[in-house]
Parts: sequence; structure tokens; C-alpha cells
Amino acid sequence: MNYFVTAIGTDSGKTLASAILCEALHADYWKPVQAGLPRDADTVRSLISGADLKIHDETYFLKTPASPHAAAKLDDITISLDNFNTPITKNDLIIEGAGGCLVPLNDHDFVIALAKKFEAEVVLVSNLYLGSINHTLLTAEYLKKQKFKVKGIIFNGQANPESEAIILKHTGYPCLLHIQQEEKITLDIVFKYAEMLKENWR
Repeated sequence: MNYFVTAIGTDSGKTLASAILCEALHADYWKPVQAGLPRDADTVRSLISGADLKIHDETYFLKTPASPHAAAKLDDITISLDNFNTPITKNDLIIEGAGGCLVPLNDHDFVIALAKKFEAEVVLVSNLYLGSINHTLLTAEYLKKQKFKVKGIIFNGQANPESEAIILKHTGYPCLLHIQQEEKITLDIVFKYAEMLKENWR
């Protein structure tokens, strides 16, 4: 099964959520488009314990930490959906997007288009901050309108029960996990959340 990890914005916690999903599901990891350093693939590799899990190479590795369409132009290339091929694996595959759903890959296609291309269920990461209700509900509205299959939401950050409750009420999505603010992210922390995720995974 393919799962596509997207978020309500940049730096929402997609890479950490992806590592937790890999650990919980014993899944491979793939980031189709990487813009700038550090590589998210390297971060995930350092946080998962499964020696049999593979980190697949990016289709596009762009030099500049920017929106993929802008970074690609600086590298004098054009990102094309036709160039993406799902890695061959017997494991589940966690696919991490770049930024939020509507980050452009080129002048026509958005990052979330990869989820449909790969027939992947979407896992939405919502980091909790002032304004995150609006951003999460707008993202969910788009996903519903475009008929994406959504597995659920992973909340990231200091708990805000009121925000979480209203988001779950209006999206209708299940809460898969709540990642608290951690002083340091380690293998043990990822393992702890992976065990918690398993309890909510249906």
C-alpha cells in the first residue's frame, strides 16, 4: 500500500511523521522531490530501526531550498509527472510530499497530484498554531473536492484540544496520532510514537 504524507504547510512535521509511519508499518520511504539540504531521506534513515527498510532515491534532487517549481527553474529543468515511477518494493511505501498540498511542481501541477498518480492514501499532518484550524480545513476541503482518499490526520505540536476537536468534527477524518513537542527526536521517540500509531491504525 502507498501512503502519501502531506501537510497544511512547510515545516509542519512531515518528515518526522514519515519516519514514524515507516517504523510502525515496516514501510519503505521515498521523497520524490527534494529541494535543498539537508535531505529528508537522510533524516528518516537516522530515525528508523528497520534494517530491511529501504530509502529510495529521489526522482528530482534540486539544489535550492525553495518551491520545487522555482528550484527546478534555477537548475534549468522542468519537473514532469511523466518522469515519476513508483519504486518497486514488497513493503508498504511512505511517500513524502514537499511543503503543503498546493505547492507547485511546475506551471501546471501541484505536489498533491503525485498522490493520485501513485494511487496513495493521504496522511495529513496538521501542526498546531494560531491559524491552523483555517489552514487545515481549507486543505481538507480541497482533498475532499478532488476526491482524494484520506487515511487520517496526524497532529503535531503542543496539544490544543479545542483546535483538534473542531478540525476532526468538520473534516470527519480520524486522528491517527498526536506528536507532542519533544526536546530531541531520537530513535526511541520515533519508536514510542510508532507504537501509539499502531493502536489507531485501521
